[in-house]
Amino acid sequence: MSDPKTTKLSIIIPCYNEEATITTLLDRVWSLNLNEIQKEIIVVDDGSKDQSTKHIQSFITTHPEVQLLSASRNKGKGAAIRHGFAAATGDLVVIQDADLEYDPHDWEQMLALFRSPKVQVVFGSRRLLKDHSSSGFSYYWGAQGITMVTNLMYGAHMTDMFTCYKMFRRSFLNTLQLQSNGFDIEAELAAKTLRRGATIYEVPISYRPRSIANGKKIRWQDGVGALWQSVQHRFTDQRNW
Repeated sequence: MSDPKTTKLSIIIPCYNEEATITTLLDRVWSLNLNEIQKEIIVVDDGSKDQSTKHIQSFITTHPEVQLLSASRNKGKGAAIRHGFAAATGDLVVIQDADLEYDPHDWEQMLALFRSPKVQVVFGSRRLLKDHSSSGFSYYWGAQGITMVTNLMYGAHMTDMFTCYKMFRRSFLNTLQLQSNGFDIEAELAAKTLRRGATIYEVPISYRPRSIANGKKIRWQDGVGALWQSVQHRFTDQRNW
């Protein structure tokens, strides 16, 4: 990591129909003290049809440093993340979902690893906690199954490929040439990182899962897309990304 006095962390927040949580989440991110590290907060509204956009705009009236990028229609989480990545100017970049499943305080231990210049990528793993929570049987074992297959194909040791908390050096992130528009962005990020020869470091993070009834959007079809991302990028020539 560069000199902490000049390090900037770009926080990319994809948001789609999260009116119940977005203001609270923004408050938490804004109030988090990362000492000398500067925060760049970029919210990407992915064509929300509820009051999310109004809540974000209201927050920005008193926090004008927060950036809002808006899509004219819903294009998917991957598209929103890529939009945010393209606008990021920080030395480091992290993804933050617009719900309240993850705690931004966990960034501190992720950031600590970047003191080593060899570290390019850090994932926050929900599975490294002894008594970790999960989103349910099918979500948990589906994600773990795809993670295990990916580990076997790439010779990796990930415990939580589908974690939201993925932090990158922006210089490395810019080499990945991402293309996914949906939830399969998570697998594409992991697969292309491994194909680039980088080690994915992990730290334990907290997790408070929500149900479909409370707004969880990922479905089993997204798992199929994620598995395909892992398989194709293991064998596709990197020049064709």
